[in-house]
Amino acid sequence: MRLYLVPSPIGNLGDITYRAIDILRQADGILCEDTRTSYILLKHYQIQKPLTSYHQHNEHKILPHLIQDLKQGKTLALITDAGTPGISDPGFLLVRECIKENIPVECLPGATAFVPALIQSGIPGNRFVFEGFPPIKKGRQTLFKSLADEERTIILYESPHRLAKTLRELCQYFGNDRPAAVCRELTKLFEETRKGSLIDLATHYETTAPKGEIVLVIAGK
Repeated sequence: MRLYLVPSPIGNLGDITYRAIDILRQADGILCEDTRTSYILLKHYQIQKPLTSYHQHNEHKILPHLIQDLKQGKTLALITDAGTPGISDPGFLLVRECIKENIPVECLPGATAFVPALIQSGIPGNRFVFEGFPPIKKGRQTLFKSLADEERTIILYESPHRLAKTLRELCQYFGNDRPAAVCRELTKLFEETRKGSLIDLATHYETTAPKGEIVLVIAGK
């Protein structure tokens, strides 16, 4: 009886630990954010286990069933489409319920996108704050205002079609000259880290549409 949170590669399928592969092979079942995405990873490592969809739209509904399976002695592994479960991905609710029910929980170390982005941005990484995806509407301005005077390095996730808008809004709250870096497609073939001021980055991505997963690193005040 145990729940394992298993980090999955953020792009390159080779970025998974030997232990993670062992856990996935030994588990009675694997919970996947998207079974189609996870199937590619599991097929690559010749892992065949029962797969269950577990994502933000069904996690409340299937939570009691998963807890029951764990109480009956099953070992389950949770993976997401990319990175570590619980970091801007499903996982928190299940972990909290397992703790409440005295079910052992273990999170393996492994891939998460904001760590390599922070390191290769060239922006100080000794103190930082991670805010995940900014709200799309409600709470967006409140968040940016609260971060304007933040002295630690700030890390955000953002979708490619909202990146230019977000950079332009950050210019309004943080100032045009605040140093920043946009890291996209980390570990993949077309990986890119572009550094500059917020206004330079905003101007670039207003004329050059970005693709892929994006991490935004911004210097503190």
